[in-house]
Amino acid sequence: MPIRTASSSDIQVWADLRAQLWDDTSLGQHRDEAAAMLAKCPHDGIVFLEVVNGATIRAFAEATLRRDHVNGCETSPVAFLEGIFVRPEDRGSGLGRLLLKSVQSWANERGCSEFASDAHIDNAASHAFHLSLGFEETERVVYFRKAL
Repeated sequence: MPIRTASSSDIQVWADLRAQLWDDTSLGQHRDEAAAMLAKCPHDGIVFLEVVNGATIRAFAEATLRRDHVNGCETSPVAFLEGIFVRPEDRGSGLGRLLLKSVQSWANERGCSEFASDAHIDNAASHAFHLSLGFEETERVVYFRKAL
């Protein structure tokens, strides 16, 4: 299960996987966001991919360094897991764990002492994934808005 950093040649397949994770965003916007993410690498962001036979991307993890307030954290910068996705047919194989290990190493190299993430309040599978890999829940937030 080779893990490597993403490059511009990965954008299309990576964007296809992003669209499965965040299905409320267009494929074009995913491509644009992937390109923007690569522009941050490796200093302020990183993208790790799990690739089979040098061609098939089965999973990705995106992380950034956040220097603003991160809920539940006390230090800065904080490594923040922006997204992680493993194709449904490959879940349970340890790919997510390997990707997180790569992100943690990247964060350690940048002097981070905290690694944070978030998940929708009703995403029990994500909650269980995070907890199984050593994350602890710090708080729950409900956002509100009012049209003016």
